[in-house]
Amino acid sequence: MPALPRTRPAVRRSRSAVRRCAGAGAVVLTLLGAGLPAAAAAGGRQPDLTRFYRQKVRWVACREAELPKDMQCAKVTVPLDYARPDKGTVDLALSRYRATGTSRGSVLLNFGGPGGSGVSQLGLDGKDFMSLTNGYDVVAFDPRGVGRSSPVSCGESPGGSSDGGGTDEFPDIGHPQALMKALKLLTVRCSRHSGAVLSHIGTVNASRDLDVIRQALGDRKLNYLGFSYGTRLGAVYAAQFPHNVGRMALDGVDTLTESLAEQGKAGARGQQTALDDFLDWCVTDVACPFGQDRRKAGDAVVERVRSLDQHPMPSDFGGAYTGRDLVDALGQGLYGKEQWPRLERALASLIEDGDTRGVQNVASGGYALPGRQRDGGLVDSTDIPADNLTAALMAIDCADDPDRPGAEQLTRDIARLDKEYQRVSPVFGRQRLTQVLLCYGRPRGTDFIRDEVKDVSSARMLLVGTRGDPATPYPWTIETAKRLGPSAVVLDNRGDGHTGYTSSKCVHGKVDDFLLYGTLPPDGSSCPADGDGRSAVTDSPD
Repeated sequence: MPALPRTRPAVRRSRSAVRRCAGAGAVVLTLLGAGLPAAAAAGGRQPDLTRFYRQKVRWVACREAELPKDMQCAKVTVPLDYARPDKGTVDLALSRYRATGTSRGSVLLNFGGPGGSGVSQLGLDGKDFMSLTNGYDVVAFDPRGVGRSSPVSCGESPGGSSDGGGTDEFPDIGHPQALMKALKLLTVRCSRHSGAVLSHIGTVNASRDLDVIRQALGDRKLNYLGFSYGTRLGAVYAAQFPHNVGRMALDGVDTLTESLAEQGKAGARGQQTALDDFLDWCVTDVACPFGQDRRKAGDAVVERVRSLDQHPMPSDFGGAYTGRDLVDALGQGLYGKEQWPRLERALASLIEDGDTRGVQNVASGGYALPGRQRDGGLVDSTDIPADNLTAALMAIDCADDPDRPGAEQLTRDIARLDKEYQRVSPVFGRQRLTQVLLCYGRPRGTDFIRDEVKDVSSARMLLVGTRGDPATPYPWTIETAKRLGPSAVVLDNRGDGHTGYTSSKCVHGKVDDFLLYGTLPPDGSSCPADGDGRSAVTDSPD
């Protein structure tokens, strides 16, 4: 599978992975004071969701060995189809760290993706969020179709790999008719391996699930910290359930309006900038595998990718290692400067010794091999399909995007698009375009996010944008804040990397101050580029 787009988990997937079709007429619930949906209280004019809103979470010790002993696990049951709640259910996996101080309820986390397991991520990176236990139970969850919650899958590709899409075996973009045929076959394969949840995946339904979780936890309002794709989920929730928003912080803000095609170009541009910065750094080190000449280093990366696509090398984990695989590793390793030394060593092993283990570990999501599916019920971590992250990412992004150009239009436009993408990034451009094409053959996605998520009447929300973010460009923060309206307060992180909470002490402190104490920084204020928190938040001059 190509390098994942801007919706990568905000916490690196190398530490473990980390928008359906509800239609334009999706039912937007307005909750009453008792916390039950209006539909239930209005005599059943809308589907009765009472039994889902009356459930209570029962926490137990997590039984999976890889999860910390002090973490608790639980499940919440939601309807498969909110329009027909009696036609099946889905169990959602939850995990939490209990509050150490006086608890004001729960704060829910979404680490991004889409497709990242919140349960696993909280287990691995819980220390980054322990400050929040001073006032909350810190809760993460696996959204529908993700991780332990009825995971979607595309199964093994014809070549025998579980890659979430089999794109490494797709015909080249230069053969559009063959490519369209392969994409349709992929759609059929994903549907066959994913089950009923695939038709009900996406952010609109995930947001409704989030409200059921809120009520089951016993919280009157939703307190929420979302990263990357998780900011889109939070924004959709604020539009669907504005009066249930408590303290909501969104870090690495996603776009609400741009098409997947435009998002792809923005993502390729951001990744190319990050690669250029990495090479600027790398060539100052005698160990840089691309040498010390900066221009030649850039050319060498492009040539290495093309060479591996034309002549793949044996992989240390079996199969062939291609240029697309290398692009995946580069994309993952460029998400933060702290990753650069590891990426440099992995590239050196690949180039100098022909050893693919390092670059494959950089790109690895750590998922298990494909396992058993359970209709609606939770699955064990060992049964999560190997391709779940990429399959869920593709399914959710396609479910959230209403654009579906036909084969004739794609065939006509593909050469132009290929040139545009490669002009933006000779390394990441073609991979990004391939990702955009993956929605071909799937049902048209919802219009709700693009048309209805705006001018929200919720409590004030904190939006954090990072100037050097390679995945969610800073202008998206400004655009989304304007779209959401007066409820949105922007914090400008002058640093680099994807999101700011775990890399900037200043951002971390400002987000905690808001979530724990309700203290918002001035709109348009900023955190320093060094991220060390020594400077006070300052008013932004622009």
